[in-house]
Amino acid sequence: MTLQSAAFSAPAEKASFPRHLPIQYGLAGLSIVLVGAPLIPIVYQAFIDRSLYDAGQSFTLANLAKLLTNPAFGTAIWNTLLFAVIGTIISQLIGVLAAVLMGRTDMPGRKIMGELFLWPMYLSALVLSLGWYNIYGPAGYATLLTTSVFGVAPWNLYSIPGMALVAGVSQAPVAYLYCLSSTRITDPALEEAARIAGAGTLRTLGSITLPLMLPAILYSTVLNFTVIIELLAIPLVFGSPANITVLTTFLYENGVAAAHPDHGLLATAAILLLVVVCVLVWLQNRLMGNAKRFVTLGGKATRPRLFQLGSLKWPAFAAMSIYLFLFIIAPAVALFLRAFVSFLSPMINISDVLTTQNFTTLLEFPIYMRSIWNTVLVSTIGAAIATVFISLLAITVHRSEFRYRNALDYIALFPRAVPGVVAGIGFFYAFALIPGLGELRNTIWILVIAFTMRFIPNGYGAISPMLLQMSQDLDRAARIQGADWWTAVTRIVLPLLQPALIACYVILFIQFFKEYATAIFLFAPGSEVIGTSLLQLWIQGELGQVAALATLQITIVAIAVAVGRAIFGVKLYG
Repeated sequence: MTLQSAAFSAPAEKASFPRHLPIQYGLAGLSIVLVGAPLIPIVYQAFIDRSLYDAGQSFTLANLAKLLTNPAFGTAIWNTLLFAVIGTIISQLIGVLAAVLMGRTDMPGRKIMGELFLWPMYLSALVLSLGWYNIYGPAGYATLLTTSVFGVAPWNLYSIPGMALVAGVSQAPVAYLYCLSSTRITDPALEEAARIAGAGTLRTLGSITLPLMLPAILYSTVLNFTVIIELLAIPLVFGSPANITVLTTFLYENGVAAAHPDHGLLATAAILLLVVVCVLVWLQNRLMGNAKRFVTLGGKATRPRLFQLGSLKWPAFAAMSIYLFLFIIAPAVALFLRAFVSFLSPMINISDVLTTQNFTTLLEFPIYMRSIWNTVLVSTIGAAIATVFISLLAITVHRSEFRYRNALDYIALFPRAVPGVVAGIGFFYAFALIPGLGELRNTIWILVIAFTMRFIPNGYGAISPMLLQMSQDLDRAARIQGADWWTAVTRIVLPLLQPALIACYVILFIQFFKEYATAIFLFAPGSEVIGTSLLQLWIQGELGQVAALATLQITIVAIAVAVGRAIFGVKLYG
């Protein structure tokens, strides 16, 4: 049966009660609760004189005064600014250069290099940090090897520039993707005119191509700056041992790591971080709104011609190969090797220390096996639940006459401005404050709820573009035949939306699987996930088991990426 005939076979008479109203209002109410639940308790906690679950509370501004006069907070702000600025500069330089080389030149091997370049996007910052530690940390393989040959290693990850380098490499794919899209839609006539005027490859790139990429460069700059401010793992792994505190580690140290957390101080700091990120997200939207000033693509667009690098072709290939090997392949290989040896050092033959004990230990301890199983459950079931919710939310916004659909669109995108650590703190307070929710505290369902709220924009972004591209004629045909909104949605829209739904599910599965920042404030005995177990093992100094567990996470994510892209043709980014 075709979609048209399915629509025409709908009941000829409309239902006496408009069932779309409770569905749409229910989705709106659930969205408000999900987004507001972690934010309202934080604001409340910031302006009371004791923990929100204690009696006898009174309003006060003392928490704000305490925070602003705390020397550690001032230092954290300065460190965060330096970390984010340096990391953003590194990510933009690498990402823009990679987009030009792999998107607009005839450099050899650019397709496979582009695939390798994206891999930091698929892994959590925690796993990336652990990989870098094993290769370039104080006792890392490359550090020991370089020190044995030259007497000193010319890098120090236990510093703000060192942390920024790791962050910059992890975020470079974001700049690469935005700029790559921009380079591919540039009007080729402008570049051809420059060539006719006698401009060479470098002159044309500098005077025509790069200026037209300015909107993508500016937007990705603000986006990367925002993400780096929110990073927890990199400052935790490389900053904390050197007593370098940023805003996220300030929250961690005064929350999870504190024997007696100062909840007022913690909530106030979380609000300030949230405000900063909200301003940055607003700036991103403003930049995208002004991007039309740079539009050059017309109705007769053709794919721009690749620049011929000539004698620079192989040097460019060598430079990009070295980057990929040193900053992406080597950390991953070091992490894999560390998982299968008892000790990783250039002074010891690897064959002499090969072992499977690290994996055996994981199997022997129920807590680690439970964390793996919980992560699989949260990602598999949670991503399915989130996909259903987000798809109906997107359909309500884009394919209904719901009177509050514009506000609902804003609510769906707002979690972009909520850092993972802030979401974790907020849900912790919400479940402690709201009666009846305490029973979920020690279950994985609190993680499913928190992760769903955290990644609504990711799933929404996978579904909305296809909804906007779909003609509404079939919807109208079904409505003309007497079908109500829900019948048109279930019989027409959802079947046509299947590719986007699969993309949404795969994207959410990967995001749920690698998330750790939100979980560290919410997990309890019985609800551990891989991210929280990695942090616990790291703190205990169990480097072999850390590498083994990280290897399992990378393997599962790699399978998900491969299945999503090869079988379903899912675009897992952008």
